[in-house]
Amino acid sequence: MTVSTPPVAAKKPHVETHHDIAISDDYAWLRDPGYPEVTDPEVLAHLAAENAWFQQRMAPHQGRIDALFTEMRGRIKEADKSVPQKDGDWLYWIEFEEGAEYKKWWRRPIVGGPDELILDEVALAAGHEYFRLGAIAVSNDGTMLAWSVDENGSERFTARVKVIASGEVIPDEIPGTLSSLVWVAGDTGIVYSLANEQWRTDNARLHWLGTTLQSDVELYHEADEGFRVGAALSANEQWLIIGTSDHETSEVRLVPAADPLAEPILVKPRQPGVEYDVELREDQLTIHTNDTHENFRLATAALADPGNWTTLIEGSDAFYLTGFDLFRDFYVIEGRLAGLDQIELRYYDDPARIEPITFPEASYSAGLGDNPEWAVEKLRLSYESMVSPATVYDYHLADRSLEVLKVQELPCGYDASLYVTERLEIAARDGTKVPVSVVMRKDRDSAGPLHLYGYGAYGIAIDPGFSTTRLSLVDRGFAYAIAHIRGGDDLGRAWYKAGKLERRTNAFTDFVDVAQGLIERGLTEAGQISISGGSAGGELMGAVINSDPALWGAVVAHVPFVDVLNTMLDASLPLTPGEWPEWGNPIEDKAAFELIRSYSPYDQVTAQAYPPLLVTAGLNDPRVTYWEPAKWVARLRELKTDDHELLLKTNMGAGHGGKSGRFESLKETAEEFAFILWQLGVRDD
Repeated sequence: MTVSTPPVAAKKPHVETHHDIAISDDYAWLRDPGYPEVTDPEVLAHLAAENAWFQQRMAPHQGRIDALFTEMRGRIKEADKSVPQKDGDWLYWIEFEEGAEYKKWWRRPIVGGPDELILDEVALAAGHEYFRLGAIAVSNDGTMLAWSVDENGSERFTARVKVIASGEVIPDEIPGTLSSLVWVAGDTGIVYSLANEQWRTDNARLHWLGTTLQSDVELYHEADEGFRVGAALSANEQWLIIGTSDHETSEVRLVPAADPLAEPILVKPRQPGVEYDVELREDQLTIHTNDTHENFRLATAALADPGNWTTLIEGSDAFYLTGFDLFRDFYVIEGRLAGLDQIELRYYDDPARIEPITFPEASYSAGLGDNPEWAVEKLRLSYESMVSPATVYDYHLADRSLEVLKVQELPCGYDASLYVTERLEIAARDGTKVPVSVVMRKDRDSAGPLHLYGYGAYGIAIDPGFSTTRLSLVDRGFAYAIAHIRGGDDLGRAWYKAGKLERRTNAFTDFVDVAQGLIERGLTEAGQISISGGSAGGELMGAVINSDPALWGAVVAHVPFVDVLNTMLDASLPLTPGEWPEWGNPIEDKAAFELIRSYSPYDQVTAQAYPPLLVTAGLNDPRVTYWEPAKWVARLRELKTDDHELLLKTNMGAGHGGKSGRFESLKETAEEFAFILWQLGVRDD
């Protein structure tokens, strides 16, 4: 049935008072009281009506959506496989077959022999609307495989174990996991973490194969509801590393992998604001920590005295030390210098010997790849830029040379010489220089359409990497820009801190100022800028359309975190307690309450003209609950004074990441790009 007007959500008065301030929320009813089960008929009917409106408005553009999908798919090598990597007696790789949405995991013996299929995602996903592989781990002796899957997007994974040679899946099954799977104690046990009712991993548990779940042993329980627990095996595979942390504080315990029931060794008691992670080599710990410098230092300690740390590499204002990896004869540090990735090799027996690995381009993304072995003569690396497809290298230690193993192939063809990438600096309103990565065709007309992407939260940097889908905009005359705004850690820890808590609005103003700067440089015009962001980046979208609606010609907000105040006021929600270090605690702190209220996109919707907007949600999303975008769209429909498009699409069988599968997810990108091209008036002829 065709309807002429968009859905209008019912208004049901709902008022809550905090700090003697009454907050009215007429759309609070869109939260099903039975969540995470969503069965309320009125809620489901409203979401269905919004989905029908989305389908109706996009139907005339289905031809373009199909064309975009076809060209995006044409850039993917359908029958493809990864570069095999040695791990013990085996070579492991993954492989996609022609037309397959999901991959298969393979191996073969180093000494020769037939290829062996160890996990078939295609078969596991059959019959499911959604499928996502969580953890996968081969036992240390190579005979068994543990893996976990999520079949509805709720991010509650079920773990299973099988004998690889026979394919027999043993009866042991662990539902509700949200963690890695770690083999210990001669492959007789697996360490994992369960998600509790609030979707928090407050535990590390040991399951002995062949026993009931009721007999599983809790190795560690976290009392602080804001912390999350995870476990990993040390690089030398001798120790189980159990870590617990929130966004700014961490604590680590060590347990012998051969004796997981032994008394854990606490490395150092947690100290608010101090983060650290640990690796081991023989009887020495290496610690990566921000205790003396916000950009982290590297320290060492004796296993017998794990809390007594001696500096190995000092913290630096210039170099942001993001991580490290230990190997038998050397170690590798990773970091960023002026926002660009750096990789250095250093040697235990010669502290003065430092080997940086250099790359040819001025702007790029690089890092260590999969390096599972302890004793190695070469390192697997990954590299890409906004114009260079993903490349896999081996770095040979003996002669310090890079060997190209694989370059991402685009079957339809790709000529990097047609494109140019730039790294710009644009001044924010307070004078801070904000890096911006830009890619465009060399023959692009000036002041054409431009797409601007941003995130700016949680200290997550947005790398200037390669994207096959992005080409569908760039080849239609767009410049594509990434704003490396404050709130990410692109330029170090200070950059992150400058966009969180009481300085959160810097992320929003940085994004607006970058857009203005791109206009001033002649790259585009107001109203010819499309923007997108997801999750916390969706919050960014909501903030900038409230503050500067006339700048944007089209906006796409994926699973947007827009109901910030109400979410941070609800400690029963899965993520809320762990999020307070990032946003502030408005329950206890009136200043935090007032600040969040001042920028929360849902709370700041006003009677004004808004740009065209496409919003997505996932019914099973545990990170940004479906009602946040649903409520936001309802309030926008009520108050906005324009007749621009406002569309909401809720994935009824998926979660935070949208549809699963490498081609199904492309269909959603094709819809997004078709919406942008439609709203900016970009034609294909």
